[in-house]
Formats: sequence, C-alpha cells, structure tokens
Amino acid sequence: MAHVVFTGGPGAGKTTLLAQLAAMGFTTVEESARAIIAERLATGASRRPDPVAFAQEILRRDIEKYCSQPQTAEWIFFDRGVIDALGMLQEISALPGPELQAMLSTYVFHAVFVLPPWQAIYVNDAERDQSFAEAVNVHAKLVRWYRSCGCILYEVPCGTVPQRAEHVLRILAERATAS
Repeated sequence: MAHVVFTGGPGAGKTTLLAQLAAMGFTTVEESARAIIAERLATGASRRPDPVAFAQEILRRDIEKYCSQPQTAEWIFFDRGVIDALGMLQEISALPGPELQAMLSTYVFHAVFVLPPWQAIYVNDAERDQSFAEAVNVHAKLVRWYRSCGCILYEVPCGTVPQRAEHVLRILAERATAS
C-alpha cells in the first residue's frame, strides 16, 4: 500500500509540500478540516461546530477519502488523515480500545511524515486562526498521539519546498529498498 500521510501543527508547510508533490505528478489528498471550515464560513456559520461534531465530520471525510483512493503501488500523499481525526476524537472522549485498534488496523499508512512548527513560514488565513504557540502545542500533541499508535515518524526538515519534497521521496525510496 502506498498511502503516505503528512502531519504536524497548522502552518508547518504540509499543504505547500503536497502542492509540490502534485506538481511532480503524484496523487495528493487535501485536508478535511480546512474544507469544513471554509464551507462553514461561506454559509456564515462559525469556523467550527462543537468539537465532537467537528472531529466526527473530519473522520467521516478522511475515511471516505482514504477508501476512494485506487489500490496502486504509486505513492498517494495525504494532508493529515484518519489517524489525525482519531486523535482529535480521542482527546475529546476516549474511544474504546478495540474500536480504536480496529480503525488503526483498517486505515494504515505506509509512512508518516511530520512537519515541525516553523515560525518563519507561519501565517494565519481564513481557515487558520490559531496562534503560532497553539500550532506548537498541536504539533506536540500529534507527535505524542502518532507515537502512542505505534507509528514511526519521519521529520521533514525546514528548507525550500523542493528540498522538503526531495527529502520525503528519498526516505520513501530508502524504505522501499530496505523492505
């Protein structure tokens, strides 16, 4: 399976890195949370519904996106994904262990790349209203969450977008030759 996920706090460059990979011909899958916020703002609603409803809708969309990808040996890059949404739900209200394990076993990612907080590129926009300090906190929570799920995290160093894409592709190539 060729599903790869990018995670990390808001504003770390995940979406920009995915745009670079898409320009290189790779399939990419957009983040659900930003779409939900944009849709809500367009209708005059608040940015987010209550936390449980927000996390559940993100999870629903992330599962749909995961399942709609073709079975292929080509890399498919996700801007966040099912594991992030499960982490949001877990933080709000702990999921039963067997249910969580079943979800983690069903929605597997070949590799997890984490983009660290990077203040030099951090900006707020219509969908991103968190401060940089909040982004750092979200990053730390996500790293702890992914590790608690048994995931190995590959950090994407700060650098130009092409350098970041090259780093990701190099790690994936190294993993492919090691297996």
